[in-house]
Amino acid sequence: MGCRRRPPAQREALFYETYYSLSQLYPLLLLLLLIVLGTCLALLTLHLASGREFSSNLSFLITLFVALAVFSLILILVCIESIFQECTRVFSAVIWACLLAMGYIFVFTSGVVSAWDQVSFFLFIIFTVYTMLPVCMRDAVVAGLASSLSHIIVMGVYLSARRESRADLAVQLLANAVIFICGNLVGAYHKHLMEVALQETFQETFKLIQSRVKLESEKRHQEHLLLSILPAYIAMEMKAEIIERLRDGGRQESANNFHNLYVKHHKNVRYRTPIPTPRFWSHDVTLANHMEAGGVPGRVHITEATLSHLGGVYAVEETCRWQRDPFLKENKVKTFLVIDPWVGAESCNNTLSPVPGEGPKMRASVRMTRYLESWGAAKPFANLKHLDTIPADQPGFTRNNYSESSLGSLNQSKTVERVRSPKGPDEELDGVDEKFFQVLEQLNSQKQWKKSEDFNRITLYFKEKLMEKEYRLSALPAFKYYTACTFLVFLAGFLIQILVAHKTPALGISYGISFFLFTLLLFICFAGNLVKCFQKGPKMLYWVPSLSTAVCTQPWLRVTLGITTILVVLTMAMFNLFFIPTPWCPPPSHNPAVPVNATRESPSTDSLFSIPYYVYCCILGLLSCSLFLHMNFELKLLMLTLCLVIYNVLFLHSHAWLSDCYVGHLYPNQTMLRPGVLKEPKLMGAVSFFVFFFTLLALARQNEYYCRLDFLWKKKFKKEREEIETMENLNRVLLENVLPADVAQQFIGQNRRNEDLYHQSYDCVCVLFASIPDFKEFYSESNVNHEGLECLRLLNEIIADFDELLSKPKFSGVEKIKTIGSTYMAATGLNATSGQDNQQDAERSYTHLGIMVEFAVALIAKLDIINKHSFNSFKLRVGINHGPVVAGVIGAQKPQYDIWGNTVNVASRMESTGVLGKIQVTEETARALETLGYTCYLRGVIKVKGKGQLRTYYVCTDLSRGGLQASMLS
Repeated sequence: MGCRRRPPAQREALFYETYYSLSQLYPLLLLLLLIVLGTCLALLTLHLASGREFSSNLSFLITLFVALAVFSLILILVCIESIFQECTRVFSAVIWACLLAMGYIFVFTSGVVSAWDQVSFFLFIIFTVYTMLPVCMRDAVVAGLASSLSHIIVMGVYLSARRESRADLAVQLLANAVIFICGNLVGAYHKHLMEVALQETFQETFKLIQSRVKLESEKRHQEHLLLSILPAYIAMEMKAEIIERLRDGGRQESANNFHNLYVKHHKNVRYRTPIPTPRFWSHDVTLANHMEAGGVPGRVHITEATLSHLGGVYAVEETCRWQRDPFLKENKVKTFLVIDPWVGAESCNNTLSPVPGEGPKMRASVRMTRYLESWGAAKPFANLKHLDTIPADQPGFTRNNYSESSLGSLNQSKTVERVRSPKGPDEELDGVDEKFFQVLEQLNSQKQWKKSEDFNRITLYFKEKLMEKEYRLSALPAFKYYTACTFLVFLAGFLIQILVAHKTPALGISYGISFFLFTLLLFICFAGNLVKCFQKGPKMLYWVPSLSTAVCTQPWLRVTLGITTILVVLTMAMFNLFFIPTPWCPPPSHNPAVPVNATRESPSTDSLFSIPYYVYCCILGLLSCSLFLHMNFELKLLMLTLCLVIYNVLFLHSHAWLSDCYVGHLYPNQTMLRPGVLKEPKLMGAVSFFVFFFTLLALARQNEYYCRLDFLWKKKFKKEREEIETMENLNRVLLENVLPADVAQQFIGQNRRNEDLYHQSYDCVCVLFASIPDFKEFYSESNVNHEGLECLRLLNEIIADFDELLSKPKFSGVEKIKTIGSTYMAATGLNATSGQDNQQDAERSYTHLGIMVEFAVALIAKLDIINKHSFNSFKLRVGINHGPVVAGVIGAQKPQYDIWGNTVNVASRMESTGVLGKIQVTEETARALETLGYTCYLRGVIKVKGKGQLRTYYVCTDLSRGGLQASMLS
């Protein structure tokens, strides 16, 4: 058995996992491994540079070497994408476990164990679990909470039995809990924002690809239908002109006042009837019609000129032309019947016997039902939407236009296309799969470092200045949430300092001012959510909610508030360090860096254990930069670099003596031994600052790249979606010019089989035939009129003007069926539900008959106007009848819409037996029109071919020549 196809939901979930893995998890995991390896090398270098003894830090050094080996191996395995895809969760668990083990080894080696030990390292583990490890939100929360609780519990249990002051231990553990909670919240918020953004982009991408594949399938199907009716060169010219008009917003005007005419001269063309669309015009066409009318069922009827080109391949027999068709006799056309080589020859008497009922008035064109209607210049654009959505050609955009090459290729391979069925659902799904994986190839993180047509690989700026400007000016509704989450970081720093720092007036005043600033910032950002509250207040405050909108839409205001918010958090993280009371420190001999006056102050050492927590507050301040996901990378780089310099100068230089003083208290009897690198607050702080600096820069770079990529894709997808909608409308318009709108929907996007033909029965349909009999005499072929081209141009103007009437609301119920030479065929009542007429609403069911009469009068008036401008005297001959018909489409791959029934035949006879300038109707139709208020007068009883004697009437049109006629044409 073959592989079973996954259900659509499972396939979409699989796609999203692959998309999320390639776009976010895989590149960030590589960066995390590089940062960990870099940190291990930095710790080894720092240990060697500081001159510490190997014997006292042996466990610490072994841990670093083992970590280097383990993480290097993981990095090599992760670089093999196939292994990474299969073992993603295993890699995540191993990395998390290794980092956790490293943290505990660092706690219990190289010095005295304190409550603040490795809090920054565990904070790093917590933050990276959410932001850089390839795990889901649930697993990240579990790992983050496990890391937090394990540190608090282990430190609490271990130190509670060894410390003298349990009050200080409880305070420090509470501060640790606040730090870990803040780290979990910031990490979870960051992960949530990225997942939401990626999910939205994924959904848009997936839907667009599905739409694109569907459109391509529909385009092939519709183009196949169109090319089955029109030659490729005509379809190509028409589509190119329509698209050009749409690009110009429909403002393009023709160089002359004529409608477009798509005509091409052909030489050595053989005709057979019924002639397939498109329509051919020439004397040869007329001759071909009479050849068909004078032919024999089951035999091929050819002229002598055609026989001369057959080269004697077929045996023929001469016909008695005067017995078959008067036109052939009048023009002395010698004709032959081809003898079927597989069937014995039949006697001349049997094959040439006249067919009863056929006379010189037999109209072969009536039997031509497969004919393309005239392509008016007005109606094809009437139903088209999104006129301004066709974008100009731009580099990097794939257009789905009906190009010359596509039409040409379809024309060359039309034989194959005729037997090739459109793609089925499974093949369309395969197309979605293939195109989606092509998109996934563009998501590899290494792409941002390679040459791109859209980005500068260093700055990530868009190469197109207008796009860069649009990106920077784009609205950011999520800015208020960035500010709110930053306030939580600020609140965490406040709680930490309240718990562990010495309570000074400066602490209260500084945080009082900061809280006021944050309250003002949050009020500005969330003012839009308080619209109802302000509307209940005085009118002078109605403008306040607009502040929130201004923050989201004005980049300069948004950047200013963002920088202010971050600077407040970064400043308050270390501001009160300057107001710590000078503690008592060991003698200067043991701590040469401690100022001399520090040994003369009060013996209080309560505030010394707050030194590491100021470091942690600074790290939380750095994390606040990562909360503003859409802040430009260069701005984040500037602020992070500035903070890195200031914090290191503060803890390694100006206030380094505080760390030395605290170390002197922790190691009072170990003058010869020095604590490990991560046991000194100032070195621990410096290492932590650099680790988080590079971590946050990696995240900022990654976020910047994908924010810009998301913006670029949405912009491209928007253009492609507009193009898809436009092309769908264009295809629909083109088909609706061949088929009625409701019938065209049966064939757009559907793969109909031969047995699934469309048909519909109607009880009451009014059928009109309107012809211009004297156009036949008007038509001629000469060098003066370009071999009949100018005659056809005039006919095209007439038909196009007739078509324009269909766009009027009054005639929206009139459905044009086809044109046959210079005969116009239309019907009303086809938009009614089948079988809806009954005896009770018979009068209402006849309403569309009146519409058809008024349409016929409008046609006559239109022709009069054309005569006036073209100096002609054409007259319209109109026949109308109503009754039951069957409407349907013949052919699934070559659909042709038509209506059949006795009603249609009689309507055609009403026209052919009518009088120029008159509207002839049957007796039943006349009675129906009289119930609607129309006047009909008796013509008399006439002989109608195939129907015998019929009583017919003329519809009075005198009243329509005045104001009524003008209103119909207006």
